[in-house]
Amino acid sequence: MMMRLFKNHVLANLTFVLVLVIGFLSYNLLPRQQDPTINFNWVVVTTVLPGASADDIEKRITDPLEDAIRNVSDIKFASSNSREAVSSLLIRFEDINERTFDKRINDLRREIQNVEDELPANAIDPVILEITSANAFPSVTVAVTAQDDDENLRIQSRNIEEDLERLLGVDRVDPVGLDDPELQINFDPAALQALALSPTDLSDTVSVWFRDISAGSVDVGGQAWLVRMVGRSANPDQVKQIPLIGQQGEEITLGRVADVLQTREKATQDAIIDGKPAVVLAVMKKANANTIDLVERVKVYMDQRNELAEATGVKLVLVDDQTIPTREAITLMQNNALIGLLLVLLVAWLFLGAHIAFLTAIGIPFILAGTFWVLWGMGETLNVTVLLGVVIVLGMLVDDAVVVVEAIYHRMQQGVPPYEATIASLREVGRPVTSAVLTTIAAFMPLMLLPGILGDFMRVIPMVVTIALAISLVEAFWMLPVHVSVARINFEKPGRMQRFRVRMTHKIQITYVRALIKAMRKPLLTFSLIGTLFIGAMGALGAGLIKLDFFASDPLRLFYVNIEMAPQTSLPATLEKVKELETIVSKHLKEEDVRAVVGYAGQQFTETAPMFGEHYGQVLVGLQPKTENNRSVDELLAAVREDVLALPGPVNITFLRLAGGPPVSKPISIKVRGDEYAEIRSAANALQTYMDSVPEITDITDDAGGGRMTLTLKADYDAITQAGLNPLDVIRTAQLLVDGEVVADMQHDGEKLEVRVRAKPQVYTDIDQLLDFSLPLPSGELMPLSRLVSFEREQSLGNIRHYNFRRAITVEADLVPDSIDTVTANNMVIEHWNTQLQVQYPNLDLDFSGELDDIQESMDAIGILFLFGIGLMYLILGTQFSSYWQPFMILMTIPMAFTGVVMGLLITQNPLSLFTMYGVVALAGIAVNAAIVLISAGNQRLDQGMSVKHATLYAARRRVIPILITSLTTIAGLSSLATGLGGHSLIWGPVATAIVSGLAFSTVLTLFLIPMLYRIFMQWSHRS
Repeated sequence: MMMRLFKNHVLANLTFVLVLVIGFLSYNLLPRQQDPTINFNWVVVTTVLPGASADDIEKRITDPLEDAIRNVSDIKFASSNSREAVSSLLIRFEDINERTFDKRINDLRREIQNVEDELPANAIDPVILEITSANAFPSVTVAVTAQDDDENLRIQSRNIEEDLERLLGVDRVDPVGLDDPELQINFDPAALQALALSPTDLSDTVSVWFRDISAGSVDVGGQAWLVRMVGRSANPDQVKQIPLIGQQGEEITLGRVADVLQTREKATQDAIIDGKPAVVLAVMKKANANTIDLVERVKVYMDQRNELAEATGVKLVLVDDQTIPTREAITLMQNNALIGLLLVLLVAWLFLGAHIAFLTAIGIPFILAGTFWVLWGMGETLNVTVLLGVVIVLGMLVDDAVVVVEAIYHRMQQGVPPYEATIASLREVGRPVTSAVLTTIAAFMPLMLLPGILGDFMRVIPMVVTIALAISLVEAFWMLPVHVSVARINFEKPGRMQRFRVRMTHKIQITYVRALIKAMRKPLLTFSLIGTLFIGAMGALGAGLIKLDFFASDPLRLFYVNIEMAPQTSLPATLEKVKELETIVSKHLKEEDVRAVVGYAGQQFTETAPMFGEHYGQVLVGLQPKTENNRSVDELLAAVREDVLALPGPVNITFLRLAGGPPVSKPISIKVRGDEYAEIRSAANALQTYMDSVPEITDITDDAGGGRMTLTLKADYDAITQAGLNPLDVIRTAQLLVDGEVVADMQHDGEKLEVRVRAKPQVYTDIDQLLDFSLPLPSGELMPLSRLVSFEREQSLGNIRHYNFRRAITVEADLVPDSIDTVTANNMVIEHWNTQLQVQYPNLDLDFSGELDDIQESMDAIGILFLFGIGLMYLILGTQFSSYWQPFMILMTIPMAFTGVVMGLLITQNPLSLFTMYGVVALAGIAVNAAIVLISAGNQRLDQGMSVKHATLYAARRRVIPILITSLTTIAGLSSLATGLGGHSLIWGPVATAIVSGLAFSTVLTLFLIPMLYRIFMQWSHRS
C-alpha cells in the first residue's frame, strides 16, 4: 500500500501544485489588519444630561446606573466617570465565552432599561457600545480643513462623515470639532424686563408655535382631505414674527426682544491643523474588515474630494494611517521568510547536496500554503499575531523532513534503491519524528487556554503552529519521499563537492564522538560545568541583568503631546495654547518625519478612556513610515520634549507614545479608592510627590481633573411663595439665562435641527450680575432673581471617577526607557505606601490593576500552562519509549534551552517580554527533538543486541548529523529575524533571539548530556 502511494508521483505532484495554488490565492484573500479581531469583553455605557455638573451627573445618573448593573453576573470590574453633562461607565466582564457574553449584554441592557425611569426626564437615553480590537482605535484619521470656521466647514464635514460611514468596511466615524446645528432664539434680558415679560413665557410661546399637528381627514364632496397644522420653521425671519402669548394691547413679536439665528450648538471641542480650523474624523473599521483595502478606499475618496477643493472650500488631510504597521509587518515577515528560506537551503546544501536541499526547502512554501488555506477557511485574518506564529514555526517546518531525508540519503549512499530506502527510513525514524512533532504541538496547544486579553490576542499563534506542523508531517512522510524517489539522485559517481561533503560529515562524526568519550570519562566535571551555566543564567536573571519589558512592542508612527490648563480655562483660551504648542512641535519636525500635525481642545485621548473638558488640549503628530532618512518616535519625542515642557501656562504637560500589541495601561497605574474625595485627593498627591522623586518615573498624571468655579443656587421657597410665583418658573429662568432650553426640534436639510431659547451670550465682570435679572410678579412689580434664591460660590469637581463602585483617582506614570522594569517600579510604590502613607490614610485602599494586573494574570497562567504542556510531552514520550525514566532525560533539555535564552538576551540586550516567554514555551517543544532521535536510535541498537556503551556511541555518531541539520535549519530560518537582516521588530526580534540562542545552546549540551545520562541510566537499568 505504502509502496503504491510513493510510486504514484502524479497524485503527489498534482496535490502539491493544488495546495500551492489555493494557498497562494488564500494568502492574497486573507483580510489584512494590524491585530486579530477580538472582543475585549468591554462595554461602554454613555448617558448625556445637558447642562449638569459633575456632582449632579454622579448623583442623578451614575449612581442609579451603577446600582442597576450590580445585579449583572460575571463583571470583572466597573469604572465610571461623571463629568459635566456626561456619565460614562466602562464595564469589563470576566473571560467568558461568546455565548455567555451575549447573555450578559442582554442582562445589562435589561437592567439599564429598568432604571431609565429613575433618570432625569431631560437625560438622553443611555448608549451601549461593545469595544473590540476593531473599533477601539481608528484605522485612519482624516482632517477636514478650511480657511474659516464657518457653516460651510460644518456642512462639508458632515457630508464627508456620512460619505465615509457608507464606505465598505467602516463601522463608525467619530468626529472631533463637529458641532450640531441649532436654531437659537437669544433673548435680550433688558428688553424682557422693560416689557415685564418672563423668560419662561417666551420659551413656552416658542414651544407652542413650534408644533406640527395632524388633525385627521374630512370628507369634502366625496373626497377625503387630510388636514394638518404646520408650525415648525427653520427660517429665522418667519420665527421672528411669532407673537408672544399672554400680552394684551400692544402687539409684541419675538423679533423685538430676541435675535433669531441659524447657527451651531455651543462648542465643546475645537480642532486646528497648521493653525487653520479643522474637523477631525476618526474612522473605525468593522470586525475582520481588510484594513489595507479600507484605507485605500478612504484615500481614493480623499483624492476625489480634494479635486473639488476650490468649489467646496475645504481640503482633506490624511493625519494617521494605521495600515503602515500592517504593511511593515507583512513586508518584514516576507523579507525574513525569504532570507530564512535561503539560509535553510544553504545549510541543507552543505550537508545533503543541491538536489536534496532543494527538495527539502520546497516543502516550506507547501506547508505555508496549506496553513494559509486552512486559516482562510476558518475566517481568520492576516495580522501581526498570525505572522508571529508563521515566524516561530518557520524554522521547524523542515525539521521532520530533514530527519526523514537524511535517513533516505544515508541508505541511498550505501546503494539501496530509492523506494526501498524510503520504506526502510520511515520504519526507522517514523515514530520518533512523529513524537517530536507531537511534543512541539503539546508545548503550544495549552497556550490556547491562556486567559485574559493577552490570551485572546495571542490565541491564534498556537493554532498556526499546530496547523503548520500537522501539514509538515504530510510533507515529510509523503511529498518529500516521492520527490526524492523520482529525482534520480545518483551516488555511484560522486562529484568533488559530494566527496568533500562525505569527508566533512565523517570528520564531524569522529570529532564529536572523541569529544563525547572524553566527557563520558569525566562525568562529574561535565555535569558541574552544565549546572554552573544554568545557575549563572538564573543569577543573571535574578540580578536584573536582563531587562524586563513585559509588553515590549514596536511603537506606532504617531505620538501625542497633552496639555492640561487651569480648570477655569475656556475652550477658546485652551485652543490658543494648543496653537502655540503646535508651532513649537512643528519647529522640530522635518518634512521627511511628519505626515500632519493636528491640535484640538476639549478632548484628550489616552490609552484607555478619553478625557473631556474645556481645559484639556492635545496635539496629534502623525508620522511618515520609518525609513533610514527619518527619525524614530523616541528620537522625535526627545527632540521636542525640552521646548514643550518650557511652554508657560499649562498646569501639566505629558507625552503619549502608543505601541502595537494588546491594549494595556501605563506601566504604573494605581487607583486610590475611598469615600471622601478630599482624602483621596490628598493621598493621590502624596503618591505623585513620591513618584516625582524617583528619576526613573516620568510623565506622572492623574485622571481627577480640577473643576471650575461654580455658582450653586437654591430656591427660596418662602420668598417665591410670598411673591406669588411658580417655583418651576424661577428654576427655569436660571437655566434660560445660562445655557437655555431646547423647546423643539425638526428635520432641516437632512439633519436634526434643535430650537434653543436662551439669553444673549455676554461676558460678566462678576457672577452676581447674573442674578440681577428681575422677574415680573402678578402685581406688575419686578423682583430680582437674587431675592428668590440663596447662592454660594465654590470650586466644583471637573470629573468624579468610580472604580468598582467607590470613588477613585487613578495615578499613572511612564518609565524612562532602558531603566527599571514595571514590576520593580510598582513594588517601590507599594513599599512606600505600606511603610509611609497607609497609616495616614487608613480608610483608603490601592488597586494596582492595569499593566501589572495583566502581567500577573498572564505570568500565573503561562506557568500553569507550561507545566501542563510538560505533562503532555511526558505523556507522549512515555508512550513512545514505554518508559518512566527516559522522558525525564529528554525533558532535561528544557532548562538547558532556557540557559541559552538568558545568555542570548544578555548578549543582544533584548528585553524579556511576554512575547519572549512565548518563544521560551515554543523552545521547550523544539529543544526535545534532538534528544528524542538520540534516545530512539540508542534503543534500536540495544534491541539489536549492542552493549549500552556501544549503543550510546553508535546512536550519537549516527544522529549527530541530522541533529545538527535540524538545529541549524531552525536557527537559519530565524536568524534573519533575530539579527534584523530583514528588518527589526521589538515583538518578533526577541522571540527569534530566544529560540535561536536557546536552541544553539541546548543542541550543544544535548549532544553531550543526553548520551551521558542515557548510558548511566541504561547501565543501572540493565544491572537491575
